[in-house]
Amino acid sequence: MFFGGFLKPVLIQMLSVLVPTFNERANILDCLQSVSWADELVVVDSGSADGTRELAHRCGARLVDFKWNGRFPKKKNWALENVTWSNEWLLILDADERITPELANEIREVLKDPHADGYFINRRFLFMGKWIRHCGYYPSWNLRLFRHRQGRYENLHPGDTGSGDIEVHEHLVLTGPKACLGHDMLHLAYPDIFTWMEKHNRYSNWEAEIHMRLRGTTPDHQSIGEPLLWKRRLRTWSRQMPFRPSIRFLYSYFLKCGFLDGYEGFVFCRLLATYEMLSGFKAHELRCKSDSQRGGDVLVPG
Repeated sequence: MFFGGFLKPVLIQMLSVLVPTFNERANILDCLQSVSWADELVVVDSGSADGTRELAHRCGARLVDFKWNGRFPKKKNWALENVTWSNEWLLILDADERITPELANEIREVLKDPHADGYFINRRFLFMGKWIRHCGYYPSWNLRLFRHRQGRYENLHPGDTGSGDIEVHEHLVLTGPKACLGHDMLHLAYPDIFTWMEKHNRYSNWEAEIHMRLRGTTPDHQSIGEPLLWKRRLRTWSRQMPFRPSIRFLYSYFLKCGFLDGYEGFVFCRLLATYEMLSGFKAHELRCKSDSQRGGDVLVPG
C-alpha cells in the first residue's frame, strides 16, 4: 500500500503506536517519523499549547484528548482502556524515544510470527550527547511491544503525586509469555541539565509518595518479573539507610562503573545522588505532615 507517495511496509500482524504527549514540540516530529512505517499512530495529548498537536497531525497521527481527574487511571492506562485500537499489537513510545531502522525491521519480522504476547526492548540512554553505557542505566529493558488487551500499568498511587498525569516508574504487567528483542531503541530524555533537574524534581515527588504509601509493606508486583521484584525490594530496604545520596553516587559511579563514561558519567552519577537527596527530603516532609495530622510528635532533623 502507498502512503504519502512512498511504499509503506506491510505488516502481516498490523501495528498501532501510542505516544503520550504534553508540550513535546521539540520531540514529536522525530519520534513519529521513527515509527512512520506503523499502520496506526495515536497521540494521546494532555492539552499541549506549544504546537505539538499540529505537528502530530502533520505526521498523520490520530489525536486523542486526555484530561486527568487526579485519580486512576493515568494517561497510558486510560489510553489502553478507552482508545479504540485498529490493531491487536501496540507499541508504546515516549516522545523523547526513537525506534531505529534496525529495530523497526526486527519488529516487522517478529510480528509476522510472534512467539510471545509481549516483548521487552532495551533502551540506549543518551545524556549530554553521549550514550551512557554504565551507571546502572544499560541495559534498560522495557516492556513496550505487546497485545494491548493483555497489558496494564501498575497502579502504585491512587492520587496526584505532583509528578504529572503519566505513569512515571510504574511497569507494565502483562498476562502471557514475554520475550526480548535484539536491537535497542534510543532514549533522548535530557538534552541539557536543566531538563534533567526539572523532570526529576517532579519524579522525586512520586518517589516520596510511593515511599510513604509502601512504608511497612512487602512488595508484590504480580507478573513484572523476579529481577524487578528483587530490585523493588532492595529499593524499599535502601530507603531506610542513612547517607543515601552518597551511597547512590558510590554505587553508580564505582560499583556500576560510571567512571567509564567519562565526564558525562560523573555528572550523571552526581545528579542521581541529587535525586536521592530530593526524594529523601520530600519523604521526610510527608512523614512530618502525616504525623502532625495524626497528632503525633514531629521530630525535626538536626
